[in-house]
Amino acid sequence: MDYFIIVVTTAAGLYFHWWIYVRIKRWMDRDLALSLAEGDKAKQTYMLEQLASARARGIKRRQLPAWLRQAAEQYARSDS
Repeated sequence: MDYFIIVVTTAAGLYFHWWIYVRIKRWMDRDLALSLAEGDKAKQTYMLEQLASARARGIKRRQLPAWLRQAAEQYARSDS
């Protein structure tokens, strides 16, 4: 019974750490996209759509900041 408790507790702890790690990564990505929007509500919506598009396309996390900056520049060019 002791081993069962240890296994269950360890598994729950590992799952929680994995879950919080994924949440923090998503929050950081969302924060990056919103910071590039510079407070403009329409641009915020656009940048969140671009973030979803990047996830759907499988853009690597290391390439995401450059990809989002490029999307923000395209928005600025199309807005002008």
